[in-house]
Amino acid sequence: MTVNQKNLTPDTPIKIEGVLERLVFCNTTNDFIVGSLIVGSRSSPVVIVGLLPSPHPGETLILEGSWEIDKRFGEQFRFIKAETKAPSTVKGIEKYLSSNLIKGIGSEMARRITAMFGETTLDVIEKDPEKLRNVPGIGSVRAGKISQAFNEQKDIRDIMLFLQSHTISPAYAYRIFKKYGKMSIEAVSRDPYRLATDIKGIGFRSADKVAGSLGIDLKSPLRAAAGILDILDDIQTEGHVCYPRELLLERARELLGVDKSGLESALIRLEQSNRVIIDEGLVYEYYMAMTERSLASRLKDLIMGPRSVPNIKTGLAIQWVESRLNIELSEAQRMAVSKAFEHKILIITGGPGTGKTTLLRVLTQILDAKKLRYVLAAPTGRAAKRLFEATGREAKTIHRLLEYSSAQGGFQRSPQHPLEVDFVIVDEMSMVDVQLMNTLLGAIPQGASLVLVGDADQLPSVGPGNVFGDLVESCILPVIRLGTVFRQARHSLIVKNAHRVNQGLHPQNELTDSRLPDFFLIEKEDAEQALQILRELIAVRIPQRFGFSPSEDIQVLTPMNKGIIGADNLNRELRDLLNPSGVTIRGDKFRVGDRVMQIRNNYDKEVFNGDIGTIVSFESEWGEVGVYFDGNVVTYHISELDEMNLAYAVTIHKSQGSEYKAVIIPLATQHYVLLKRNLLYTAITRGKELVILVTNPKALHLALEDRNVEHRFTNLVKRLQEF
Repeated sequence: MTVNQKNLTPDTPIKIEGVLERLVFCNTTNDFIVGSLIVGSRSSPVVIVGLLPSPHPGETLILEGSWEIDKRFGEQFRFIKAETKAPSTVKGIEKYLSSNLIKGIGSEMARRITAMFGETTLDVIEKDPEKLRNVPGIGSVRAGKISQAFNEQKDIRDIMLFLQSHTISPAYAYRIFKKYGKMSIEAVSRDPYRLATDIKGIGFRSADKVAGSLGIDLKSPLRAAAGILDILDDIQTEGHVCYPRELLLERARELLGVDKSGLESALIRLEQSNRVIIDEGLVYEYYMAMTERSLASRLKDLIMGPRSVPNIKTGLAIQWVESRLNIELSEAQRMAVSKAFEHKILIITGGPGTGKTTLLRVLTQILDAKKLRYVLAAPTGRAAKRLFEATGREAKTIHRLLEYSSAQGGFQRSPQHPLEVDFVIVDEMSMVDVQLMNTLLGAIPQGASLVLVGDADQLPSVGPGNVFGDLVESCILPVIRLGTVFRQARHSLIVKNAHRVNQGLHPQNELTDSRLPDFFLIEKEDAEQALQILRELIAVRIPQRFGFSPSEDIQVLTPMNKGIIGADNLNRELRDLLNPSGVTIRGDKFRVGDRVMQIRNNYDKEVFNGDIGTIVSFESEWGEVGVYFDGNVVTYHISELDEMNLAYAVTIHKSQGSEYKAVIIPLATQHYVLLKRNLLYTAITRGKELVILVTNPKALHLALEDRNVEHRFTNLVKRLQEF
């Protein structure tokens, strides 16, 4: 069939049907294929691309998708849904059987079988395989194997058709089949909600649609339990470790539309089955409760354990380092050095320009001089790189330090195989969530000392918990607060205004000397006006005045994804401004030349949440995309591109642990839900050489006035104080 493309919008689904002539490319790992499809009224075969498990030339395909023009390969049909039919013609059946469908049947044997049974061939193989013995070269054993292999393939296809008939896409359908195998139909029919927890990418709402398609009652206890677990999963993405029981039930009632009594019964059953834990009115997902308890216990064990670091005359050591580095430490810095060698665990917190970096250099100098074994770590690759640049010593991400291996099933460093060190220093601690902190503590030997460095006034971690803030609040550990801004930092309006914002004061625009200022405040009442000035700043004004590259040096940081100056719209606008003609990928979701951010950890590729790179290549024939990250080109298959977003603009939360040469921060009243003092403070401290705040005056006022840090539900402070 042919389609008049002129009458279709880009979002209109198109169906085509034809016979798969041949496979040009097939990736067995992720089921991506490039094929040639013979479509009835077309004079030449159609090139098709998409995800299709176990394709076999000769079978009939009914595909749903859209036409697109590839600059290298011309017109092709990219499908998102696929239905298969066994071939009905003798020629089609012969091609089908000879396409490696069944081990033991090649082209010659396929010709013999179809020559004898014609259009009834597939029925004979499935229902009456003994007749195959009449074909020369096939005995009883071979006939049985042919029938068994054919029926296994048919099972796969039946499962795929069942899943697709219940609103599940082919890509997810094959993931389900890989998970449950021949039991897929039974598993999904018995409890479709398990898809939300078992299959990556399928959430509760998708599972709920499948359940509705299968006729499961809206008041089913199964649905109530699944809804509660889904909310507990959601609250972790919001940063909570646990949630008050009554608030949880209210959210569940809104999500599911059922009465409270049914939800309370479901919650009790979940507690009885150890899927949730209720502790003093707080509800935890089981694993999260165990993680928080373990973190508190491991911290206590480390504090109470022996100390392998020898006694050091820190006064003399400090004098030696000051002379060696030609510096003079503040009183707070001196105290921090002393306490780092007196206590098993020390917390150091301070804002920009207060000397955290200098302090780390001093500590590493002393550790080197005393020949102590130590490691430097940070939560992200960028933060680790900054730590290395600051100290001149090797620094690793926490994941790399703990030797994460997907092949071996997780972190290799543990209480059974701890790090071989005397001293551990972790920077950017505000980014470390409860799960990562628990794992880190489990890998630190009992005799080692631990120094935790960060800025307690910044945003908490993206992951669940408020570990750094909770440790400071608990008052069970010594805390050194660095408050003095050093002379060299006082000339920076970035540093000055970061501290003013942290105190709730209006940022200043004035120059303190003859040097080019590094901070500008531009007031715009309207979001459309702010968008226009953003475009001018990035494309013209900043490059001309400061020489920064628009695509490499300038980063827009915005409070949220939605809105005219939210990350989603800004990425579309700025991509069209900075990369209008790049080769398109997956429709036009990405283009070669795009700036992108990894949004989840990929340990196999060694690319982590928050890493920013540039798409440098696209091989459409193989579906491979090359992304440049800090000196390395990492290859992705197009089916893996859901791991990244455009990054011309990113949310302030996603910028934690990173620094950029130039930062532009747009604020609008439509961001009011997120306008907090610590959000703006965090954004300003991301800029190294230039920060420009483009703001609605009222929005700025709201941010400065709201010093209430968004509350996260955790119970870590109480657990620590109990020790």
